[in-house]
Amino acid sequence: MASITHHWIKKLSESRKPAYLLIPELIEDDLANGRLRPRDRLPGLRDLAEELQLNYTTVARAYAEARKRGLLDSHAGSGTFVRGRTATLPLAGGSSVEMTMNMPPEPAEFASRLRESSARLMASSDPYRLLRYQDFGGSSEDRAAATQWLKRRFTDCDEDKVLVCPGIHGALVALVSQLARPGGTICLDTLAYPGIKAIAAQLGVRLQALARDDEGPLAHAFEALCKTEKPSAFYINPTIQNPSTVTLSSKRREALADVALRYSVPIIEDDAYGLLPEAPPEAFAALAPDLTYYVTGFSKTFGAGLRVAYIRAPNTRRAQHLAGALRATTVMASPFTVLLATQWVIDGTASDMLAAIRAESNARQATASRVLSDRPFDADRDGFHLWLPVPRETGWQASELAMQLRTRGIGAVSAAAFATDGNPPEAVRVCLGGPKTLGECEDALRMIADTLEHPHHLHSPVM
Repeated sequence: MASITHHWIKKLSESRKPAYLLIPELIEDDLANGRLRPRDRLPGLRDLAEELQLNYTTVARAYAEARKRGLLDSHAGSGTFVRGRTATLPLAGGSSVEMTMNMPPEPAEFASRLRESSARLMASSDPYRLLRYQDFGGSSEDRAAATQWLKRRFTDCDEDKVLVCPGIHGALVALVSQLARPGGTICLDTLAYPGIKAIAAQLGVRLQALARDDEGPLAHAFEALCKTEKPSAFYINPTIQNPSTVTLSSKRREALADVALRYSVPIIEDDAYGLLPEAPPEAFAALAPDLTYYVTGFSKTFGAGLRVAYIRAPNTRRAQHLAGALRATTVMASPFTVLLATQWVIDGTASDMLAAIRAESNARQATASRVLSDRPFDADRDGFHLWLPVPRETGWQASELAMQLRTRGIGAVSAAAFATDGNPPEAVRVCLGGPKTLGECEDALRMIADTLEHPHHLHSPVM
C-alpha cells in the first residue's frame, strides 16, 4: 500500500482538483489498472491523512465520496475495503450499458446496407472535392434532399428557406445567438434538453421556465410572460420531448402558436424526434410558418456520428441572416457526412432506417412495460427513452439512484440535468437505445428494477 500512497502524493501535488474529489478518482484508476483489487484494505483515516499530509476531515470526505460512488465499504472494527465496480453488462464500444445519452437503437439488419452504401459512395466520389470548402448551407442537391425530408412534416418548405448544418446543437447555437442578445430571455418548458441550457449560459441569455401541466407548457403562462416582457424566442421540443417523453397535443400546439402569433415571438421548434411517430401532430412550422425556425436532424434519430441537421427558416431573408450566424459558429457541415445524408434521403435508406429504428424502439418499450410493470413511468412507444419517477417511498433520491446505477454499470440521468426552474422532480431519464441488443436492454432494465426495489444496495458490501 505504501507504493499506492506514494503514487497518490505525486498526483495530489500535480492536480488543482480538491483532494477529497481526486482521491476517489485515484482509487477508481488504480482499480482499473490493477494497482488495487476488490477487497484490498485501505489505511485508516488518520494513517492516510498522515501519509498524504492532508487533514483528517479532507480524507474523511474523500472516503465518504468514494463510498457514494460504490468504490469502498467500511466495516466497524475491521476497516475500509475496496469494493470495486460490480460486474457490468457487456456492450460493444464500452465497459458498461450506456443509457445516459439519448441515442437510437442500432438495428443489426441494417449494418451491411449502411456499410455497402457508404463504400459505394466513397468509391465514386472525388475525394478532393470533399476536402474543399463547400457552399454554405449545403449544395443545391443537399438542400433539395433536405427539403424532401422536411416535407414529411409540413408542406410550406421551399428550398430557399432551408439550410444544411452540422448537427442540431450547432443549429441551436446559431439560432440563439441570432434571436437573443446577451441579457435577453428565451422561454421554454420547466424540463428541457440540457444543451439549450448550456448554450444560453455560454451566450449570456436568460432562460425563463413556463409553468406546465402533464401535457406540456401552458399557453396562459406563455401569454402572461409576453405581457410583462417580450421574450426573444420560445423554444419548444414538442414531439417525444426530452426528457419527459410528452408529445404536445394539436390543441396545445395551436394555443401556444396563437400566443406567439399575437405577440410576434419567434419559435424555435426543436423537432429532433418529430419523425419517429408515424402520425405526429402538426408541426409549429405549419401552424405559425412566418415565425417558426424548424430544426431536425439525423444525429438524434439515426446515430450521433451522422451530424447533419436541417433548418427551415420563416423566409428567405431570415435564412440568409441565419446562414451568416452558422458560418461564424460552425464554418460548414462535413462534406463526408452530408454526402451520406443526402444519398440516404434520395435512395430511401433514411426512410427504411427510420422504420427499423421505430420497430426496435417499439420492442424495447414493450420490454420496459413488462419489466417495470410495478413502477409507473412515462414513455412513447416510438421513442427510445423513458422518464422514471422516483417516489420517496422507494428510499431513493433521483440523484442517488443515478449514481448507484452507474456503480452497477448502468447509465441514467437525474432530473436536475433537465430542470430550467431550479426545482427538478424526483425522476431519472433512461435511454433504451444504448444497449446493443434487446436482451441486453432487458437485463439492464431488470437491474434498474432490482436497484429500485433494494435501496440498501447503496451500502451493501460485495462478497
